[in-house]
Amino acid sequence: MIGYEVYQHFNRKRAAVILTEEEFRENMRKVQVIDVREKPEFDAGHILGARNIPYSGFKTRMIEIRKDIPVYLYDQKKSMSGRAAVKLRKAGYTKIYRLKDGYQNWNGKIKKK
Repeated sequence: MIGYEVYQHFNRKRAAVILTEEEFRENMRKVQVIDVREKPEFDAGHILGARNIPYSGFKTRMIEIRKDIPVYLYDQKKSMSGRAAVKLRKAGYTKIYRLKDGYQNWNGKIKKK
């Protein structure tokens, strides 16, 4: 069990480049920003310009994400975005990035519904 967890940790780490908030914010207008949290969390507040593709339905909805444009992922902390990155990598996506500390520490512009 512990070996599997260690394997998953490194698998998630290899699947995407980790970006600080400053690095994430730098190119946000040129990429696809995807929030993998569930809809109620997304509606309560999300990074301005992000699309919501919840992790619970990610496998079926990831076809909505273009492969030719970099993908920036985030969730509340960072565990779900890591799993989403692994799914994207297995599906052939190559330009995958994750927000280092997740939405909980985001200081940039947000939108609430």
